[in-house]
Amino acid sequence: MNNEYAISVNNIGMTYRSRDGHDNTVLDGLDFHVEPGQFVSIVGQSGSGKTTLLKTISGLQQPTAGEILVKGRPISDGLEDIAMVFQSPVLLPWRNNIDNVLLPLEFRGTRTEESRRYAQELLEMVGLGDRATRYSYELSGGMQQRVAICRALVSRPELLLMDEPFGALDAMTRDSMNFEIQRIWQAAGCSVLFVTHSISEAVWLGDRVVIVGGRPGRIVADITIDLPRPRGKEHRFSTVFSDYVTEIESHIGVTTGIS
Repeated sequence: MNNEYAISVNNIGMTYRSRDGHDNTVLDGLDFHVEPGQFVSIVGQSGSGKTTLLKTISGLQQPTAGEILVKGRPISDGLEDIAMVFQSPVLLPWRNNIDNVLLPLEFRGTRTEESRRYAQELLEMVGLGDRATRYSYELSGGMQQRVAICRALVSRPELLLMDEPFGALDAMTRDSMNFEIQRIWQAAGCSVLFVTHSISEAVWLGDRVVIVGGRPGRIVADITIDLPRPRGKEHRFSTVFSDYVTEIESHIGVTTGIS
């Protein structure tokens, strides 16, 4: 086994026991690997287990079968080089933006003046350097999500997990954040697993698109996206882009066009 993989998901299964004693299997036999620095999008219909997969990879819950390794080490070791961004920013309203960013380091007891300078650099990188001492209620939804991304990056993680981070944003803000996260990821150099319901978003952002389907969820396809970086709006209107979207739709079983 290659210990140089950023993450190895090896035959993962997840089964829950219901209150009436019946087993509900959500994931079954998922197996894939992520190279260091890769951006991997995960798509699939609702109920296929995408969020369950991400929570399992993050260590928030333990799989009932299989093993997850981060750089060859079991996720059960409590690794600290993983961060997660959720659909909601979940910022503390009584803390200003830079203090929200520094919260993970406070929990670990590692907040320093150097880390505060780095938090300021992150806020400047996402265009919020002049709002470091403002509060979340003074920001738009897209700005709040940028603060949440900075909070995830402040511990310099090697793996960033993102669960529908732009799902609650309006279409124009979401489009802007797609460009933003591409720039942030390329600057940070970490590996990313990005769950989304948007096929076009998955293609535009990903080096690969992993498609989870069925109930229980299984990997039905793993497609490499051969588009240049950095990607611009022109790539969304290319024939190659449309072909990728159509191919992924065929695996998921939808015929709704680019969404």
